[in-house]
Amino acid sequence: MEETDLITSLAPAITEQLNSKDTPYVRKTYQRLIKLVDIDDEEAIKMLALCLADESNRMFIDKRSFDELRYQQLLNALPELPEG
Repeated sequence: MEETDLITSLAPAITEQLNSKDTPYVRKTYQRLIKLVDIDDEEAIKMLALCLADESNRMFIDKRSFDELRYQQLLNALPELPEG
């Protein structure tokens, strides 16, 4: 699966997180990107999805559970994108 396909496939998960009371930090990051950094909606969703993809990839590589703290750290670093 190519990176663009992966990001597109994660967009619904990001939309769910934006609307969930369990992940307010995702909505906060989205709003920060849209308002303070002046990034459009599509690009903001893509950036959030890249962070989710990075953490999901680390789960697979390290054979571990989802690390919510690491995911939040990746989101907090935006608009700087995860390396790797």
